[in-house]
Amino acid sequence: MVSWKGIYFVLALFLGSFFGSIFMLGPFLPLMFISPAWYRWITDCIVATWLTLPVALLEMVFGAKVVVTGDGFVPGERSVIIMNHRTRMDWMFLWNCLLRYSYLRLEKICLKSSLKSIPGFGWAMQVAAFVFIQRKWEDDKSHFEKMLDYFCDIREPLQLLIFPEGTDLTANTKARSNEFAEKSGLQKYEYVLHPRTTGFTFVVERLREGDNLDAIHDITVAYPQNIPQTEKHLLNGNFPKEIHFHVRRYPIETVPTSKEELQLWCRKRWEEKEERLRHFYEGGKCFSATGQSIIPPCKSELRVLTVKCVSLLYWTVFPLGMLALLYLYSFARWYFAAMIIFFVVQQKIFGGLELIELACHRYFKKQQKFHDTKIKTN
Repeated sequence: MVSWKGIYFVLALFLGSFFGSIFMLGPFLPLMFISPAWYRWITDCIVATWLTLPVALLEMVFGAKVVVTGDGFVPGERSVIIMNHRTRMDWMFLWNCLLRYSYLRLEKICLKSSLKSIPGFGWAMQVAAFVFIQRKWEDDKSHFEKMLDYFCDIREPLQLLIFPEGTDLTANTKARSNEFAEKSGLQKYEYVLHPRTTGFTFVVERLREGDNLDAIHDITVAYPQNIPQTEKHLLNGNFPKEIHFHVRRYPIETVPTSKEELQLWCRKRWEEKEERLRHFYEGGKCFSATGQSIIPPCKSELRVLTVKCVSLLYWTVFPLGMLALLYLYSFARWYFAAMIIFFVVQQKIFGGLELIELACHRYFKKQQKFHDTKIKTN
């Protein structure tokens, strides 16, 4: 049954992303035609302010406890984050970890392409240059290549979250994973799905070639009490009481270079996850007896609390302020309508703002090459 908590959570996130896309991100969209690199940095910072809202709501309003153990993060480093996909919402819950140990503006996520069509959420994800995939490698490879090369070209540090399992853990997906294991002579898993290594190896190799990768963060997520499997569970008020993250950091120098060895390396991490999660759920429901990471967080709990308080206050007042603006001024209503039309039409014509951004970058890169060639000729 739908609860007021779930309605409040979804409504707060939607209004923040909807009005934020129009009134905070919208004015900076022309910047992509002038300087894609500056456009990327500014919009990443704006989107990061919204990413703190789910963290604030989950912890301050709904009382979720977050425990991070293991290696932690080196702040600001460029990495690929691989994580088991226990629920459909793991990618959002990870922000609770990254707020403490990293910078939210660095994170990019690989998500299914249908999400980019959602008003508000999808628009902001397009502006943030998240990597949208079709889940068909023949279609996704070219897009991955263009996006990763773009990030390398503009020297934008990123922490790219991918789920090698491809989907969340359910009875149906586990059955399919075990069927694959039986055919391939592999171990059957109870707590994870067998990873698909093609996309993972491609991403690591491409970022390596572009000199834009410092480490791989292998994160295991677990929910010791209740497990909110889908968005519907959140809408019903079933928020996680505890979220545990165990982080293993692998400097890129220690990671195999050949494709075959990299695939085996990834499968080995999933064997470890299965064993780690087995001990977690069948034991004391904790990854570490200390309950702390080896590397301390880059932000103190006081600073995190301050960020959450400011976020909750700002994203409560901001939508109300925008509604008042729309009520009072006709120019705001015209701008509001124009931006909605723009977001909808550009996706239908061009496929999304991230693709327009890529096209702008390719144009500027081509112009720069032409200019350099002309100078050498003269």
